[in-house]
Amino acid sequence: MGHCCSKNIAVNNETVATDHGFKPPHHSAASSPAQPASNSVSAASDATPGRYTPANSFSTSPFTSPLPPGVAPSPAKTPGRKFRWPLPPPSPAKPIMAALLRRQGKAKPKEGPIPEEQGEGGEGERSLDKSFGYGKNFGAKFELGKEVGRGHFGHTCWAKGKKGELKGQSVAVKIISKAKMTSAIAIEDVRREVKMLKALSGHKNLVKFYDAFEDVTNVYIVMELCEGGELLDRILDRGGRYTEDDAKAILVQILDVVAFCHLQGVVHRDLKPENFLFVSKDEDAVMKAIDFGLSDFVRPELRLNDIVGSAYYVAPEVLHRSYSVEADLWSIGVISYILLCGSRPFWARTESGIFRSVLRVNPNFDDSPWPSISPEAKDFVKRLLNKDHRKRMTAAQALTHPWLRNEKNTIPLDILIFKLVKSYVRASPLRRAALKALSKALTEDELIYLREQFKLLEPKDGCISFENFRVALTKNATDAMKESRVPDILNLMEPLSYKKMDFEEFCAAAISVYQLEVHQEWDRIATTAFEYFEETGNRVISVEELAQEMNLGPSAYSLMGDWIRKSDGKLSLVGYTKFLHGVTMRSSNTRHRQLV
Repeated sequence: MGHCCSKNIAVNNETVATDHGFKPPHHSAASSPAQPASNSVSAASDATPGRYTPANSFSTSPFTSPLPPGVAPSPAKTPGRKFRWPLPPPSPAKPIMAALLRRQGKAKPKEGPIPEEQGEGGEGERSLDKSFGYGKNFGAKFELGKEVGRGHFGHTCWAKGKKGELKGQSVAVKIISKAKMTSAIAIEDVRREVKMLKALSGHKNLVKFYDAFEDVTNVYIVMELCEGGELLDRILDRGGRYTEDDAKAILVQILDVVAFCHLQGVVHRDLKPENFLFVSKDEDAVMKAIDFGLSDFVRPELRLNDIVGSAYYVAPEVLHRSYSVEADLWSIGVISYILLCGSRPFWARTESGIFRSVLRVNPNFDDSPWPSISPEAKDFVKRLLNKDHRKRMTAAQALTHPWLRNEKNTIPLDILIFKLVKSYVRASPLRRAALKALSKALTEDELIYLREQFKLLEPKDGCISFENFRVALTKNATDAMKESRVPDILNLMEPLSYKKMDFEEFCAAAISVYQLEVHQEWDRIATTAFEYFEETGNRVISVEELAQEMNLGPSAYSLMGDWIRKSDGKLSLVGYTKFLHGVTMRSSNTRHRQLV
């Protein structure tokens, strides 16, 4: 299970010896007994003895490296950290460590609590309800075999069905010890993981969930057995990197399953090579996403603030405690970088150093082997590793990127479309006119994506309405999500009930200005769009009215001097692009919830 802190962290010169895992760090599904599943990058004690992986790397001093300064090691050679801090770890490691201690029900760190949290454990542990309501007859239905993976809270075993539908079938069983559920958060994590696995059933790249059981001492989660090993193992077997064509095959599967999860309102929050298993050892075996122990449901228009994930793959906005599904795309960007060049884009000897790198450093695309990698591949990775989450591609958009584009790829419905269309129908006439002008300047790459999304909405007579969105969303939702997720989204789409859109207006509604701004031809696109706007939508406007349109106060008037032409009182090119961009401000809808 991924996390953001190291094996041993000293607080006020007292070492806290803990795995700091948010959840049981064993896999949701296991490789075969001959191919044990690897655990989290930081969970060193859980690694298979003798095997050198990121989870078993304390044999090398964290201060010595055979590599030149500034060169990151391969995914297999990240040194662990096993020493005492002379002082409390610097931010952001300190609040992350505190959050993890809360999750494990341990004592509060001496430097003080995080305001959003309230610790659990101690005497409260005595009253914890560890009854989950799962079946009690695990032993009657399954015969446990060899252990194939071990984590801080439990382990994963091979098992065989003794009766029922799974009779004679090999499965993976995650066994979670109730004795180690020392906080209400840990108990809720187990409930949520089982709920998540049930809700996300059906996708070809998701590990199959069969059932959950419990007894006095353990919870048993029965899942599909994946016998082909981890994606990390295959990367290492190839010498640390993939060819572009082979990397594409991997990334298409990852993006497809992540797009599915996001449409269902689920953010994984711990995407990394260790959390993808192959169903067999065949070279072209299907890959499955596993380990939903850190996953969570996220509602439209709300953001999460839980600090979770694995240090090398965590997105900047997670460290800023305001994020949503875009954080998963950052993690996929890190995986893409590793697949193509064999090293991590962000690296340091300590977790706090990694976090600073994630927040401040841009990935290196100049050193070998990047000069030999295609420009399309580099653009793909850069558009996923954009530190501004609003400018990142979605999973569905990434599947239509020129580097991955293939007629064989099935493009999924993009949840971003619903959000953008909702904003468009509620926008002012001036903003809708500005977006319509922008849509006429789009490149073919953007239009390919929009055509695919329009087609998925199944237009009638060339137009779409609220009913098209309702049918498309219901058609692509799982049974569980039809009851919980769909009504929330459709309530936001209510203004569309009295309106129809043709493809041209749909393009205007489904544009993300932030994403277009990172386009290499943005200056040309904006200039061309402004020419259309001059013909169809530009009008005389005062500074006060423009500020009101953009939700700005009087203090902004002095900054808007060149946004309106003095010659005719209409928007200038600068004013048009500023108006499209909107105001940069933190969302007021951040979900305030207890850190986990």
